[in-house]
Amino acid sequence: MENTVLLKAIIDNAMDGLITIDDQGIIESINPSACRLFSYTEQEVLGKNVSLLMSQPDRTTHDGSLFHYKKTGKANIIGSGRELVGLKKNGNTFPFRLGVSEVKYSGRIIYAGFIHDLSREKEAESQLQNYAALLEDQVQERTLSLRETVEALERTKVELNLSLEHLHNTVFTLEQTQRELSLSLAKEQELGKLKSRFVSIASHEFRTPLSMVQLSASLIERHALPFDNPNISKHVNKIKDAVLNVTAILNDFLSLDKLDTGKVQAQFSHFNLADFAAEISEEMQIALKGRQKIVYAHRGSESMITLDQTLLKNCIVILIDNAIKYSGEESSIQFYTKVIENNCTIRICDNGIGIPLEDQRHLCEPFFRAHNTGKISGNGLGLSILSRYTELMNGKVDFKSRINRGTLFTLTFPKS
Repeated sequence: MENTVLLKAIIDNAMDGLITIDDQGIIESINPSACRLFSYTEQEVLGKNVSLLMSQPDRTTHDGSLFHYKKTGKANIIGSGRELVGLKKNGNTFPFRLGVSEVKYSGRIIYAGFIHDLSREKEAESQLQNYAALLEDQVQERTLSLRETVEALERTKVELNLSLEHLHNTVFTLEQTQRELSLSLAKEQELGKLKSRFVSIASHEFRTPLSMVQLSASLIERHALPFDNPNISKHVNKIKDAVLNVTAILNDFLSLDKLDTGKVQAQFSHFNLADFAAEISEEMQIALKGRQKIVYAHRGSESMITLDQTLLKNCIVILIDNAIKYSGEESSIQFYTKVIENNCTIRICDNGIGIPLEDQRHLCEPFFRAHNTGKISGNGLGLSILSRYTELMNGKVDFKSRINRGTLFTLTFPKS
């Protein structure tokens, strides 16, 4: 009894499958490994013909082969091994090696089939075949590539020999070109210095007569008051406006020159953006036309930032001045500031003439003006200077605009 229990434990725990059938091919026992291989339970196969577990053509020929063996004693599988294809319950197949032994027990014949799953071996064999084929292809490809490389090297050798013949002339030409470039660079640097000096001198020289014109206009206005002549007042205001425009142009030229020569550097300081922007908004009231108004608001509870106050003020003034200039006399200019965790934003929005789509990509180029500005005064330098100032403070400029609907400019800077 103890030996029987031990034998059953060995069979139940065997790694390979074990199936026993009678001389009619009916399954009498099956171990757990065989159940797992074929995905059947023991109850599903006991009493069934073993051909249930075979794929075609073995399923059809099995019973005939068994009958032939019993009649003639000539075995195809019994006493030897053979590779077959098993059929799982779900219809999938797998390769296995079958070894069959004939056992005479209690006066009858039982056949024991030992099943070893060959799936891994076959997969490895297939991979080896694929690798061998791939290696052969790679060898052929590398051989062809090597042959092409050798041919290319031979052609290159011929080309190099031809190139060496012209190398001396090329070196001479390069040396001559280098001398010419050095002379051109020196001339360009000299011209740059002359331009910078001219702009600086011209700006200072123009300021003196402009100041005199401004002073004279103020004196004319004062002395003309007793005459109460509206024409005098009108023309004096025109003179003052013209002087302011020319002065603004000179200031823009001077600012651009300083940027080009690297004289402008950002000087960072810590300050309250809300108070700073409110003060600028108040100062710009004097530039409004007709019934225009500036609506300023700071959004959020945080307001401290670290930027260059002078450069930032110039940027805001340029945008508000443009909003005033290109908007109607009844318009409202929206001015918002906001400080969040990592950055701060400044938004200035108007409902003016807008910027044509085809002009928007050129907007920050020096001296460029949109084609719909008409007779509105301007020199095309403001947004170019704004862009350069913003870069110096590690910020960026974004805008959205629609014709006759207005323009929104957004300046974004790191908080610190």
